[in-house]
Amino acid sequence: MQYISTRGQVPAVSFSTAVAQGLAPDGGLYLPEKLPNLRPHLGEWSKLSYAELCEAFFAIFATDIDSAELKEVVARSYTKFDHADIAPIVKLDDDRYVLELFHGPTLAFKDFALQLLGNLYESQIARTRSHISVLGATSGDTGAAAIHGLLGKEGVTTFILYPDGRISPLQERQMTCTGADNVFPLAIKGSFDDAQTAMKTVFEDREFAAEVGLSAVNSINLARILAQCVYYLSAYFRLPEDVRDDITFVVPTGNFGNVLAGWLVQRMGLPIKGFRVATNQNDILHRLFQAGTYQLDEVAPSVAPSMDIQVASNFERFLYYAEGCDPKKVREIIQTFKETGKYVFKNFDSTGFISSRSDDAQIEQIIKDVYLKYGYVVDPHTACGFEQGFEGKEIILATAHPAKFPDTIQAAIGENSTHASLEVLKSKEIVKHSVIPSPAAIKAFMRARI
Repeated sequence: MQYISTRGQVPAVSFSTAVAQGLAPDGGLYLPEKLPNLRPHLGEWSKLSYAELCEAFFAIFATDIDSAELKEVVARSYTKFDHADIAPIVKLDDDRYVLELFHGPTLAFKDFALQLLGNLYESQIARTRSHISVLGATSGDTGAAAIHGLLGKEGVTTFILYPDGRISPLQERQMTCTGADNVFPLAIKGSFDDAQTAMKTVFEDREFAAEVGLSAVNSINLARILAQCVYYLSAYFRLPEDVRDDITFVVPTGNFGNVLAGWLVQRMGLPIKGFRVATNQNDILHRLFQAGTYQLDEVAPSVAPSMDIQVASNFERFLYYAEGCDPKKVREIIQTFKETGKYVFKNFDSTGFISSRSDDAQIEQIIKDVYLKYGYVVDPHTACGFEQGFEGKEIILATAHPAKFPDTIQAAIGENSTHASLEVLKSKEIVKHSVIPSPAAIKAFMRARI
């Protein structure tokens, strides 16, 4: 299978090349040339373990990787999860289920993709004997998951940009207390969007990318999205048969990657009823699905910091399909948005999507209400999925462990939420580097450390 750019100005590439590059040379995002039909596989796949399901799914996409190598890469990727089901489902009542995606090593859903991506990189380095430099930007969880997915991997130097003071203290400690000498957490003044914009500009410098062996861990990397597809398949198979086809997947999201993964498997034939995009007060996606206008706004720091995003990078992949797979139209829309901070769709098709928005006060109240009703504690991002007044069956994606946000949990329910792996971090030294969020400053820092 070959992979094409959403902007259509570079040749198709193999899976391994798409993963290694992360961002296509024309600035677009990679997608399969053609989405496969999964329906013939669903019966057989429903009986597989999580790792077996992941292997079977990736075998369709990673056609340039030897099957034995793929099996070994996938098997290693899910050994550090602390629940036997990897992505367990909790039933709260007859209409509401929770898909827990926080049982990985950094207690966030990003572990599903980044443990796998780290092992794909390790396999690639062993095959090519070429050092790589990983550059990412994070609003909280991606950075920690990326770092821990790459720890101990020979031939990798990791650089992660994050907005200083705008992530939770424990999220920061997960990135800055590793003690690894090839990991560089880069604290910037500004928002996640500032970090992400600078990162993308660095990737567009193809000479620099070749010089340092640049690769991406953000959800612009196609392997991230494909790995997240697997937990939708897994959840669908493990739901009671009488609710599978009548349940809405509720997805807290800021960068659109988490919900895009589910939407893609729906397009590939998994009979998911639909999706609710759940945002915090940084609600560019909610406004899009409500009014068909994609409009930039100021980032407002919130108690759900991983969703403090106003430029949803994975929206471009959705846009490609929404515009009839027309890369010229995608380029026009992206350019208009870059120049004006706004794009109004004349006939925006939101079929299969609804959306909701929760501000800080609502998030705190939701955490309290869920705890009182179910005895279940949710983190601030997952809380955005518990929209009041929605009628119908829902499965809410729990994106992070509540222990990562102790102050918010304490304020909401008057109790602490803890986790042993986080408690250990509190006594460790923080090591971080301050960098201006400009491409020149980032490239200079990287050159000095590689």
